[in-house]
Amino acid sequence: MARNLDLTSLRSFVAIADAGGVTRAAGFLNLTQSAVSMQIKRLEGMLGVELLDRSARKIALTVAGEQLLGYARRMLALNDEVLGRMTHDAYDGGEVVLGVPHDIVYPVIPHVLQTFARDYPKVKVTLLSSFTRVLKAQFSRGECDIILTTEDELDQGGEVIAEQPLIWVGAPGGVAWKTRPLRLAFENNCGFRQGVQAALDRAGIPWTMAIEGDNSRTIEAGLSADLAVHTVLAGSEPPHVERVAHGGALPELGQLKVGLYVAQPAHGPSVAAMAALIRRAYAAHTGKDDRLVAVPLPLALRAKPDPVTSY
Repeated sequence: MARNLDLTSLRSFVAIADAGGVTRAAGFLNLTQSAVSMQIKRLEGMLGVELLDRSARKIALTVAGEQLLGYARRMLALNDEVLGRMTHDAYDGGEVVLGVPHDIVYPVIPHVLQTFARDYPKVKVTLLSSFTRVLKAQFSRGECDIILTTEDELDQGGEVIAEQPLIWVGAPGGVAWKTRPLRLAFENNCGFRQGVQAALDRAGIPWTMAIEGDNSRTIEAGLSADLAVHTVLAGSEPPHVERVAHGGALPELGQLKVGLYVAQPAHGPSVAAMAALIRRAYAAHTGKDDRLVAVPLPLALRAKPDPVTSY
């Protein structure tokens, strides 16, 4: 007699794998921790194998769990695709307006947009990219359903979904970071700009604004040519630049929070679905990719650095 795998249990299993733990997975699924644990036990009982290694401090997948994960993702994706295409429910039509600072569009947002388009093909998504302060103004006027921000501290209603250091970047193998005065490249309205300059002043490092522009392309061109250095949130480095291995020759710039703001009440269930995807994507990426882990930078100053203002 044929047996059927429980898709709900599979979804919980995938959520645990993505979130790195039962507690966070339960939050993403809006279930209790005990309910998620029970689903995994039921799934393990049906398959006759242990899927999670619970002996370590942090839950990890067993060999059997790793094998199941690929199948589970494909089964859930096919299930969600069928529902998205064949049903006429609350996700039929509508629009989600998402605002993201351009410096953190990569690497998470493309994956979020691709997954959302697959699961909810009838919903239109409008992506806005600007500075945090501009996006917050648009959000306050009701022009965005969801925004991401990079800030020292979030306003009421904001949710911290990641915290990363601000890092120095330049051309691969470049030497611009060694020049004095230090040559900087920043957009005219970049909120990081003044904080970085202040950090250099405190460290006693002379600097000059070598490259300015109104868009990120201008800045990236200067960086690629090794004409200057720039700062970005760790994990969002463009592919044609690299972290500056300065060994403490440049000051530490502190950490910034990635904030999530969702319109309340949400403008339809598709907005809540998009927000859930963003939370899950950040949980999956942060801590697994070493380019996204918040690692303390080498200290250039003994004193604790002042926070850098939001982008």
